[in-house]
Amino acid sequence: MKKLIIVLVLLLAATALFGQAIKIGSFPPGKWLDDRYDAVWEFSTTDGIKILSSTNGSVLWDFAGKTIQDFKITMDNMLPVITFSCPEAERSYSFKPRANGDLTMVIERPNMDKSTKIIKKQD
Repeated sequence: MKKLIIVLVLLLAATALFGQAIKIGSFPPGKWLDDRYDAVWEFSTTDGIKILSSTNGSVLWDFAGKTIQDFKITMDNMLPVITFSCPEAERSYSFKPRANGDLTMVIERPNMDKSTKIIKKQD
């Protein structure tokens, strides 16, 4: 019985940990268009990071509830940079704001070339 209680407590703790939205900290909230995939990256102080359809706004991918590894917010020339990896997406990500408000997005996938794209600020 004790083992069952311990397992249940650990499962509840893991659910609480993985079910939370990413805290973007000093990273600027907003939406950026990735026109290559008709997707909008949304960074929110309350909802974390999501990928939305640029045509109807539906959620294509929500990082809340996913396994997020190596999440860091660092500073590069006074600008916050977010980096993290997500095993469910099989990708590592890096986002750096640009002086004009756009973002430089870098995506790395196993056995593929690194993809670097400037995504345009939407709001």
